[in-house]
Amino acid sequence: MRHRVKKKHFDRTKEQRKALFRSLARALILEERITTGAEKAKALRPFIEKLVNLAKEAHATDDNVKKLHYRRQALSLLPDKEAVAKLFEDLGPRFADRTGGYVRVVKLPNPRRGDGAELAIIEFVE
Repeated sequence: MRHRVKKKHFDRTKEQRKALFRSLARALILEERITTGAEKAKALRPFIEKLVNLAKEAHATDDNVKKLHYRRQALSLLPDKEAVAKLFEDLGPRFADRTGGYVRVVKLPNPRRGDGAELAIIEFVE
């Protein structure tokens, strides 16, 4: 039974899942479009939405202390300075008018050749 199971575990420990999402989020932010497993792409969406919301909040405020706070929060979730810089300088202003739905998950028609896993493309909208 699936009682009290809120998210996919991907047969990994908590630390391994955190590392997986960090690396997928880094790749998505830097490349703006990646191909991965469909379930991983669907699970990555809320993680990315949270990061983009931090960047939007920093873009909307004029208080430098709050901007630094939002950047440090993002660095705690995604400890890659290059990706966080792109997130705050490019993606935050780009999605300033949008209230949500920053990423799109498109399932690919053909499964992966090696193991038959369902694939998906996850990309930023616009």
